[in-house]
Amino acid sequence: MSSEIEQARTALRRDRTIDITTTGARTGLERTTEIWFTNIAGRIILCGTPSADGSRGPRAKRDWQANLKRNPEFLFRFKESVSLALPARAVIITDPADRQAIMSAAETAWYRDQGFSIQDLVRGAPIVEVFFLGAYASLTRRRAGER
Repeated sequence: MSSEIEQARTALRRDRTIDITTTGARTGLERTTEIWFTNIAGRIILCGTPSADGSRGPRAKRDWQANLKRNPEFLFRFKESVSLALPARAVIITDPADRQAIMSAAETAWYRDQGFSIQDLVRGAPIVEVFFLGAYASLTRRRAGER
Protein backbone atom coordinates (compact mmCIF):
# COMPACT_ATOMS: atom_id res chain seq x y z
CA MET A 1 0.00 0.00 0.00
CA SER A 2 2.79 2.48 0.83
CA SER A 3 4.28 2.09 -2.67
CA GLU A 4 0.84 2.79 -4.18
CA ILE A 5 0.53 5.91 -2.04
CA GLU A 6 3.98 7.08 -3.17
CA GLN A 7 3.11 6.34 -6.82
CA ALA A 8 -0.12 8.31 -6.43
CA ARG A 9 1.70 11.19 -4.69
CA THR A 10 4.15 11.39 -7.59
CA ALA A 11 1.36 11.18 -10.19
CA LEU A 12 -0.52 14.00 -8.45
CA ARG A 13 2.54 16.20 -9.01
CA ARG A 14 3.27 15.14 -12.62
CA ASP A 15 0.15 13.87 -14.37
CA ARG A 16 -2.78 15.82 -15.74
CA THR A 17 -5.20 13.48 -17.56
CA ILE A 18 -7.31 11.02 -15.60
CA ASP A 19 -10.59 9.17 -15.86
CA ILE A 20 -13.28 9.66 -13.26
CA THR A 21 -15.89 6.99 -12.73
CA THR A 22 -19.06 8.51 -11.33
CA THR A 23 -22.55 7.22 -10.62
CA GLY A 24 -25.13 8.66 -13.01
CA ALA A 25 -27.39 11.26 -11.39
CA ARG A 26 -30.50 9.97 -13.18
CA THR A 27 -29.59 6.42 -14.15
CA GLY A 28 -27.51 5.23 -11.21
CA LEU A 29 -25.17 3.58 -13.73
CA GLU A 30 -21.39 3.96 -13.70
CA ARG A 31 -20.09 6.63 -16.08
CA THR A 32 -16.44 7.13 -16.99
CA THR A 33 -15.21 10.52 -18.20
CA GLU A 34 -11.72 11.58 -19.24
CA ILE A 35 -10.82 14.87 -17.60
CA TRP A 36 -7.88 16.99 -16.48
CA PHE A 37 -7.03 17.61 -12.87
CA THR A 38 -4.91 20.39 -11.42
CA ASN A 39 -2.82 20.33 -8.26
CA ILE A 40 -2.82 23.77 -6.62
CA ALA A 41 -0.67 23.74 -3.48
CA GLY A 42 -1.87 20.24 -2.62
CA ARG A 43 -5.52 20.89 -3.48
CA ILE A 44 -6.67 18.51 -6.22
CA ILE A 45 -9.09 20.31 -8.51
CA LEU A 46 -11.22 19.17 -11.46
CA CYS A 47 -12.27 22.08 -13.64
CA GLY A 48 -13.14 23.02 -17.17
CA THR A 49 -14.05 25.90 -19.42
CA PRO A 50 -17.52 27.45 -19.10
CA SER A 51 -18.49 25.95 -22.47
CA ALA A 52 -17.97 22.21 -22.65
CA ASP A 53 -16.03 22.41 -25.93
CA GLY A 54 -13.67 25.24 -24.92
CA SER A 55 -15.34 27.77 -27.23
CA ARG A 56 -16.44 31.19 -26.04
CA GLY A 57 -20.04 29.97 -26.21
CA PRO A 58 -22.56 29.89 -23.37
CA ARG A 59 -22.04 27.91 -20.18
CA ALA A 60 -22.77 24.24 -20.72
CA LYS A 61 -23.86 21.81 -18.03
CA ARG A 62 -21.63 18.82 -17.51
CA ASP A 63 -22.98 15.34 -16.86
CA TRP A 64 -19.93 14.54 -14.74
CA GLN A 65 -20.60 17.52 -12.48
CA ALA A 66 -24.30 16.65 -12.13
CA ASN A 67 -23.28 13.10 -11.25
CA LEU A 68 -20.85 14.32 -8.57
CA LYS A 69 -23.41 16.72 -7.16
CA ARG A 70 -25.91 13.87 -6.74
CA ASN A 71 -23.39 11.15 -5.82
CA PRO A 72 -20.15 12.77 -4.58
CA GLU A 73 -18.18 9.56 -4.12
CA PHE A 74 -16.32 8.43 -7.25
CA LEU A 75 -13.15 6.76 -8.52
CA PHE A 76 -10.18 8.91 -9.54
CA ARG A 77 -8.26 6.83 -12.10
CA PHE A 78 -4.68 7.70 -13.01
CA LYS A 79 -3.80 6.74 -16.56
CA GLU A 80 -0.56 8.50 -17.49
CA SER A 81 2.40 7.53 -15.30
CA VAL A 82 0.65 4.85 -13.24
CA SER A 83 -2.53 2.80 -13.35
CA LEU A 84 -4.34 3.30 -10.03
CA ALA A 85 -7.97 3.87 -9.08
CA LEU A 86 -8.45 5.82 -5.85
CA PRO A 87 -11.74 6.24 -3.98
CA ALA A 88 -12.58 9.93 -3.64
CA ARG A 89 -15.26 12.42 -2.66
CA ALA A 90 -16.07 15.55 -4.67
CA VAL A 91 -16.92 18.94 -3.21
CA ILE A 92 -18.28 21.42 -5.72
CA ILE A 93 -16.64 24.81 -5.15
CA THR A 94 -19.28 27.54 -4.99
CA ASP A 95 -17.59 30.26 -2.91
CA PRO A 96 -16.73 33.11 -5.33
CA ALA A 97 -13.50 34.02 -3.52
CA ASP A 98 -12.31 30.40 -3.57
CA ARG A 99 -13.31 30.05 -7.24
CA GLN A 100 -11.35 33.23 -8.04
CA ALA A 101 -8.28 32.01 -6.16
CA ILE A 102 -8.37 28.71 -8.06
CA MET A 103 -8.89 30.27 -11.49
CA SER A 104 -6.21 32.93 -10.79
CA ALA A 105 -3.56 30.36 -9.86
CA ALA A 106 -0.60 29.76 -12.15
CA GLU A 107 -1.71 26.12 -12.47
CA THR A 108 -4.96 27.14 -14.20
CA ALA A 109 -3.35 29.54 -16.71
CA TRP A 110 -4.35 27.25 -19.62
CA TYR A 111 -8.01 28.15 -19.08
CA ARG A 112 -7.22 31.88 -19.17
CA ASP A 113 -5.01 31.33 -22.23
CA GLN A 114 -8.11 30.06 -24.09
CA GLY A 115 -9.51 33.60 -23.99
CA PHE A 116 -11.60 33.35 -20.84
CA SER A 117 -11.29 36.11 -18.28
CA ILE A 118 -10.96 35.19 -14.64
CA GLN A 119 -14.48 36.59 -14.17
CA ASP A 120 -15.84 34.31 -16.96
CA LEU A 121 -14.21 31.32 -15.28
CA VAL A 122 -15.41 32.25 -11.78
CA ARG A 123 -18.98 32.67 -13.08
CA GLY A 124 -19.21 29.68 -15.38
CA ALA A 125 -16.46 27.06 -15.07
CA PRO A 126 -17.17 23.76 -13.33
CA ILE A 127 -14.80 23.60 -10.34
CA VAL A 128 -14.68 20.59 -8.02
CA GLU A 129 -12.23 19.77 -5.24
CA VAL A 130 -11.21 16.14 -4.73
CA PHE A 131 -10.68 14.51 -1.34
CA PHE A 132 -9.28 11.00 -1.36
CA LEU A 133 -10.82 8.45 0.99
CA GLY A 134 -9.66 5.59 3.18
CA ALA A 135 -6.00 4.65 2.97
CA TYR A 136 -5.45 7.47 0.43
CA ALA A 137 -6.86 10.32 2.57
CA SER A 138 -3.36 11.61 3.32
CA LEU A 139 -2.90 12.54 -0.35
CA THR A 140 -5.17 15.56 -0.14
CA ARG A 141 -4.93 18.64 1.94
CA ARG A 142 -7.81 19.01 4.36
CA ARG A 143 -9.37 22.32 5.19
CA ALA A 144 -9.74 23.40 8.78
CA GLY A 145 -12.60 21.59 10.48
CA GLU A 146 -12.75 18.67 8.01
CA ARG A 147 -12.17 15.08 9.02
